[in-house]
Amino acid sequence: MSLVFPHTFVPWFRAVAPYIHAYRGKTFVVALAGEAIAAGKLNTFVQDLSILHAMGIKLVLVHGFRPQVTEQLAAKGHVSRYARGIRITDPVALDAAQEAAGQLRFEIEAAFSQGLPNTPMANATVRVVSGNFLTARPVGIVDGVDFIHSGLVRRVDQAAIQRAIEIGALVLLSPFGFSPTGEAFNLTMEDVAVAAAIALQADKLVFMSEIAGIREDQNDPDSAIDTELALADAKRLLAALPAPTQPSDPAFYLQHCVKACEGGVERSHILPFAADGALLLEVFTHDGVGTMVVDEKLESLREASSDDVGGILQLIEPFERDGTLVRRERTEIERDIGYYSVVEHDGIIFGCAALYPYPEAHTAEMAALTVSPLTQGQGDGELLLKRIEQRARTLGLHSIFVLTTRTMHWFIKRGFSPVDPDWLPEARKRKYNWDRRSQVLVKKLN
Repeated sequence: MSLVFPHTFVPWFRAVAPYIHAYRGKTFVVALAGEAIAAGKLNTFVQDLSILHAMGIKLVLVHGFRPQVTEQLAAKGHVSRYARGIRITDPVALDAAQEAAGQLRFEIEAAFSQGLPNTPMANATVRVVSGNFLTARPVGIVDGVDFIHSGLVRRVDQAAIQRAIEIGALVLLSPFGFSPTGEAFNLTMEDVAVAAAIALQADKLVFMSEIAGIREDQNDPDSAIDTELALADAKRLLAALPAPTQPSDPAFYLQHCVKACEGGVERSHILPFAADGALLLEVFTHDGVGTMVVDEKLESLREASSDDVGGILQLIEPFERDGTLVRRERTEIERDIGYYSVVEHDGIIFGCAALYPYPEAHTAEMAALTVSPLTQGQGDGELLLKRIEQRARTLGLHSIFVLTTRTMHWFIKRGFSPVDPDWLPEARKRKYNWDRRSQVLVKKLN
């Protein structure tokens, strides 16, 4: 019997709850590279998708089949041929692609039908729907190369897919399409996924890929993964990278993420299928594990509104409970919401601070400075401090002060100096809790 540790499990589960609320009813298009299936990752990946499905997320799954088609061709004594990163599909390759697609569809449907006790699939009911949702056209002859039966998506039957996911089914798309005359075309997983995501105006497009994401330094293969790229930055990077010829090239998936975002998809992700649980980590943690391309930076520093009261209360409650912060009632925060600034990421409040001015003394108190444990050490505290200083200067104040019992050194490192509580403005001195013995620190504003 496995052990459950409440002191770790409960805080973790509460931390992911905002994401569960935020994504219920949203549409994700997830593209799984054929290499992931060849590497034996299908069952665990299906388990993770089933968890998302159980949480009310609408799912469209697109599978790739490059290695499977190559294997079929090898068995037939045929060599794979590529140009511009696209397979040249002659009649033999078309037969191999049809065989590989049929086999993979069978394996995927079987994986979703599992229900073994003591596994994530226990009690799961995921209905898989597939069909002729894609109309295709030929790639044709490009730079003198005839791609024969290789095609591009001409149209996605958005209405039919939407009906299927609205009734709770998972839609499975194979990289195959048919022309109005019934001719079959071999498509790429990436083209199908992007076309489906744009047609559905999906909330997320996720590529489960061979690469870990886009690295911050393209010249250093060991540099950190850039977890978030604004669309404009992604386009600039794409322009500077060599044209991709294979999926392991940095620009290969990035070009599809850019195209999806330009087509109205809110967020596109590149995740490593080699990392266990990468899909769950990307969806339910602040920084994720791969690269996300967005139309603009999701993290924003702004003034709070009445809609943020609940998020602020949830953020500060653990710090009030352990005595780091003085307890504030909901009515107090609602009354003072105009004094608060917040750091928001993807619709979730990760930091806050309030500025209470004392204009007669030309100073103000910075109160309730709080940063979520999930993002501490990433600069959100400094961002909030700068915003509070900016607001104080706008009011023509000469200084700001804080009262703290545990974080004195953090403030001293940022230009605050300790003073006697008698320094406080008279109105604030009357509310000073002498039993708490908070340190008073002041920072002069230039």
